[in-house]
Amino acid sequence: MSVYVPAGGARLAGELTIPPDARGLVLFAHGSGSSRFSRRNQFVARVLERRNLATLLIDLLTPEEDTLDQRTSHLRFDIPLLASRLVAIVDWVKHKAETFALPVGVFGASTGGGAALRAAADKPEDIVAVVSRGGRPDLAGGALPDVKAPTLLIVGGEDRPVIAMNRDAMPRMRGEVKLEIIPGATHLFEEPGALEKVADFAADWFTGHLPV
Repeated sequence: MSVYVPAGGARLAGELTIPPDARGLVLFAHGSGSSRFSRRNQFVARVLERRNLATLLIDLLTPEEDTLDQRTSHLRFDIPLLASRLVAIVDWVKHKAETFALPVGVFGASTGGGAALRAAADKPEDIVAVVSRGGRPDLAGGALPDVKAPTLLIVGGEDRPVIAMNRDAMPRMRGEVKLEIIPGATHLFEEPGALEKVADFAADWFTGHLPV
């Protein structure tokens, strides 16, 4: 179903899917010029839904902000802004009748990975797990030590600068953290079978870390 979530002065458009017998909900934090229509995140969402996880694919920028960002690439790196909107979305989920009882995980991609971790640091009681796909945990900065949610970092084996950024971030994180490197994959995981592996790793991580 289409939803609109208030976040500060913004109204964010999203797509909420709740399968029967949903065990949890995964909120998608898109990165670097992406949106709720991202083909990659849509693919991952469908896999999660088959594993009885509700999904919320939502734009973290308004259409006007996105138009500006396409020219400047500035807002996609505004991690405090993106994280604050994720926090507002989590609050909305926790007050919505259909979803308030569902444990919440966050799936972040690219710069959205940094925003997901910062939001997890801000909402330790509400965000139970994080998965970062080709993410930038370094962008979470000083929030990394405050992330309590178990975190899975997924990076393509050919995405060497991002592998280094993820490895450098791991010792700063005090909660459970694991790095999965997908051999032969580049930053967008466009190689045959790469995105399927991302989706399977993410589904296993979220289902394995949901409260029983």
